[in-house]
Amino acid sequence: MKPKDLSKKLLFASGIGMLFDAMDVGLLGFVIAALILVWHISAQSAGLLGSITLVGMAIGSAVAGLFADRVGRKTTFLLTLLIYSIASGVSAFATSLSFLLVMRAITGFGLGGELPVATTFVLESSPPEIRGRRTALLETYWAFGSIVAALIGFLVIPIFTWRAAFAITVLPAFYALYLRRSLPETPVFRNMKEKLHFTQNMTRLWGQELRKKTILLWVLWFTANFAYYGMFFWLPSVLVLKGFSLIHSFGYVLIMAIAQVPGYLASAWLVEKLGRKWTLVLFSVISAISALLFGLSNSFGLLMLFGILLNFSNLGAWGATYVFSVEQYPPATRATGLGWAMGIGKLGGVIAPYLVGTLVAANTPFGNIFGLFFVVTLIGVIVLLALGKDERKDKPETEFLEMQQ
Repeated sequence: MKPKDLSKKLLFASGIGMLFDAMDVGLLGFVIAALILVWHISAQSAGLLGSITLVGMAIGSAVAGLFADRVGRKTTFLLTLLIYSIASGVSAFATSLSFLLVMRAITGFGLGGELPVATTFVLESSPPEIRGRRTALLETYWAFGSIVAALIGFLVIPIFTWRAAFAITVLPAFYALYLRRSLPETPVFRNMKEKLHFTQNMTRLWGQELRKKTILLWVLWFTANFAYYGMFFWLPSVLVLKGFSLIHSFGYVLIMAIAQVPGYLASAWLVEKLGRKWTLVLFSVISAISALLFGLSNSFGLLMLFGILLNFSNLGAWGATYVFSVEQYPPATRATGLGWAMGIGKLGGVIAPYLVGTLVAANTPFGNIFGLFFVVTLIGVIVLLALGKDERKDKPETEFLEMQQ
């Protein structure tokens, strides 16, 4: 298969997996809003559902990254896809909060494990001159997954309940069975001479060559996850708590989610024109300001305006984050480095949903809550400005071209 054809195939295959990931993560926000009304769960319990999912994702990202660098991207991708789809589908049969918490932890493990592997897949299968754009385009599938989640939340949950939403998430298991035959391993991994043991890879992350990059990425991913999961897990519920009905809130979130698509596309274009680092800085600053103004808004018009801008900029920042991060490490340590950055980052996501639930229960103004996300996002920007540089410009890789010879 020609390199560009392989690249397109892996982009689509990994993208569909990313879409399913986003669908599951997005659905949880709608399910939480429904459970508050149906099961009468507390705000703290709702936050715990989000946090436990992120605990699983943190562990999954770290473990899958190590596994992918040792045994292969394809095997790890398929295994994590199966784990999360089966566990999420089983969640439809939950009859208690404790059972649902266990299933969400397992689901999170699969979700978190797939993300670094999918990104590595696309980077390693793309020609160097377009790999930034291709990797950012992969994140566009996350936007479509969020839209699918919003559609399910808007059209399915009010009629068929939240259980039907979880039942739909078993579909990726069938997709994984199809990919087992059709998905090739990346040419970079097939020809990789150096396959490090788990302990060797972890030691390398903190060696002199990679230590600064590791510190930067761990801080960057922590702040990004804290802001994203703190805001987006609670977005449907925030609108309900601001006085909108459940059905109207879901519809408004759907409209906001559509803005993620042009955000990703703009990011995919800018990472090649403006560079990875400055694209990330630009979108992150806009996201921080949008979050603050959304939290301070009370009118429908302002909530929609800043909600749309928040979706556009925050998800555009994520597109640049993946491209910037995956290029920081050499091939033998790539999935491990990205997986651990994601895993540590998810700790921010673990803290944020539960913290928001606690703050909501204490009647903290939403302006103060979203002001926190404003500050945390800017901390990530400051660290990026101080420590970050584009490896694509300073040290272009040649392994893709070498693998095709």
